[in-house]
Amino acid sequence: MKNETIKILLRRIFASLLVLFLLITFLFFLLRISPGEPYQKFVSPELSPKLASLVKNSFDLNGPLIDQYKSFVINLCRGNFGISYTYRIPVTEVIARYLPFTIIFSLLSFIIQIASAFLLSLLSVKKINGKLDKTISKAGLVVYALPSFVIGVSLVYIFSGLLNLFPSSGLSSFDSDSFSLVQKLADYSNHMVLPLITLSLGGIAVFYKYLRDNLIDVYNKPFVENLRMHGFSEKEITRKHVIPNAVSPLIAVAGVELGLLFGGALITEVIFALPGMGRLTVNAILSRDYPLVTGCTFVAGLLVIITNLIADLIKAKLDKRLLRGILN
Repeated sequence: MKNETIKILLRRIFASLLVLFLLITFLFFLLRISPGEPYQKFVSPELSPKLASLVKNSFDLNGPLIDQYKSFVINLCRGNFGISYTYRIPVTEVIARYLPFTIIFSLLSFIIQIASAFLLSLLSVKKINGKLDKTISKAGLVVYALPSFVIGVSLVYIFSGLLNLFPSSGLSSFDSDSFSLVQKLADYSNHMVLPLITLSLGGIAVFYKYLRDNLIDVYNKPFVENLRMHGFSEKEITRKHVIPNAVSPLIAVAGVELGLLFGGALITEVIFALPGMGRLTVNAILSRDYPLVTGCTFVAGLLVIITNLIADLIKAKLDKRLLRGILN
């Protein structure tokens, strides 16, 4: 069984790396064949043709496309993404500035999503197809159907524009340097309310749907009725038997969601001007900063792979029969 587990996990790792390789390859060729050149903003009309040519050559974009691709793959294997055209420092240093915020922001949103979905689904299944169940289900469907930018802009308009309750953008106030530690924490929290709601609502709707359906399915299993016949309380049945069985199928979905959050909450970070990987990626694409786009994409893909592998390991730990279905 141990050898089989290792074999399946190695196949899973290989498949994930293949997906990442194809993603990076697609991105490389897409950026290279798109119109415009990144060096153009560094070339002034006042420069001599010789100096302008030297600037262009410094970007390593004059050689054949296949040579550029080979050089790109070699550097990628070495963990060298190059120097950011915009920031003029190594890409790894730029990503190191923005990644911590995205990780913290994503973890907070993920916790909110899971906790809220659990609470709402448990409330719904107390009386299936009751008024509360129908209301929450319909609200979840509406939230899931709405694009995140619509939710974000609407929240800004209502709570920042009309009610003036929360800041509309940024991570802190302009005069936050003069605040005490407690005031700074309160200021950060105040700025994070709307972004966290925007980022979390869609995930809450997804997790709620999965949990509600799984809970209903488990409640209808014969063993639950058998437990009731033996005198177990509903609270004990739910806590010890129903929830553990309902959570297992949700782990894979949670792994994907967390990986996407780590990769950068792009729309939310752009709307609220937050210093995260999503906004950094958008700015890199708009400025045609090839090394930075590559670095951001690689890190995002790697985080998705890691979170999915962790989810697979947790699934296998909970039920060894799931090992054979990891690649399905």
